[in-house]
Amino acid sequence: MPVARGPQMNARSALLVGFTGVMIALALGVGVIWLAGSGGDVEVQLGDTDFDAGQIWRISEEIDDRGPILYSDVAGRSRDIILQHLGPDPETGWLAFAARPLGEPRDCFFQWDPTTEQFDLIGATDEADCTDVTMDAEGNLSSGESILSYPITIDDKNNVRVDINYDPEDPQEEADDE
Repeated sequence: MPVARGPQMNARSALLVGFTGVMIALALGVGVIWLAGSGGDVEVQLGDTDFDAGQIWRISEEIDDRGPILYSDVAGRSRDIILQHLGPDPETGWLAFAARPLGEPRDCFFQWDPTTEQFDLIGATDEADCTDVTMDAEGNLSSGESILSYPITIDDKNNVRVDINYDPEDPQEEADDE
């Protein structure tokens, strides 16, 4: 039994299909180049710009029971912070500051001492050479120097949000604060 032959493509049809494919590829290439060149500066932003510590009632209760909370910077950028709440109103009295004075190694950090109601600078290892400095509940160092403080806001869901990217030396942020 003979096998039927399928549709045949002549040279004219082959050229037409090839030319159409090339034109579509050129149009797509021009479109991609135009889109890439028409945008402004691209700002890559991965992750949140601030740290969500949680609900004000839960966090303030935790601080009342156990003392200020030390949050380690899991990204390894050395932005460990201490979250503190002072006063009876969960909506006010929030403070966030660096977990160690400027210039101290990362294995030195403040730890809350409930008996003295202040922070003592301790070392995570015996080899840690930490300065003998304390800090009161409001973030004032016994040496008289300042500690980096971070702005805090309470969002519309009553979450404590800490601006961990705050840079006090950035003139734009100082203008935004006014």
